[in-house]
Amino acid sequence: MGNRALQASSGPAPAAWHRSNGARGYRRVRALQRRIVQAVPAGAWRKVKRRSSLGVHSLAARALAVKRVTENTGKKTAGVDGERWSTPAQKAAAVARIGRWRGDRPAPLKRLDLPKKKGPQRPLSIPTLADRARQAVSLQALQPIAATTGDQHADGCRPKRRGADAIDQCCKVLRQQTSATGI
Repeated sequence: MGNRALQASSGPAPAAWHRSNGARGYRRVRALQRRIVQAVPAGAWRKVKRRSSLGVHSLAARALAVKRVTENTGKKTAGVDGERWSTPAQKAAAVARIGRWRGDRPAPLKRLDLPKKKGPQRPLSIPTLADRARQAVSLQALQPIAATTGDQHADGCRPKRRGADAIDQCCKVLRQQTSATGI
């Protein structure tokens, strides 16, 4: 019984953050997303739910989410808790902490008012880093479902798609004899 408690994956050790293979974790998450994409057209929603849950609780997905949150342009912006994950020890602890979902409630948002050139100030709400990381983990699980069930030619707002893909599709459609002469 004591061995089971030791086997639970709480997260990487602080020194292991630099040694972790980000490419391998990315490949694991992509493989799981591929399995979700295969289950959606088949109508196997029970499999989709299980694989999405597996993706949310995956150590690789959590590490990728922490990496995404700490290496973007808003990495220095703390929420109401004032916490920033800048050291490898803090990042490793964050991977372990965002894995505990049960009973977790999002923290209140930090509210700022940004000045505008004309008119009233624009309000901005900033979530904590832990909430941003949990959102990133959820995004990794839900994105393949949305990409599969959504419009096939909504290229501008999907990952790894470009506006050029949408332009190419417009050219293909407008080239046909029965198409309209203009948009």
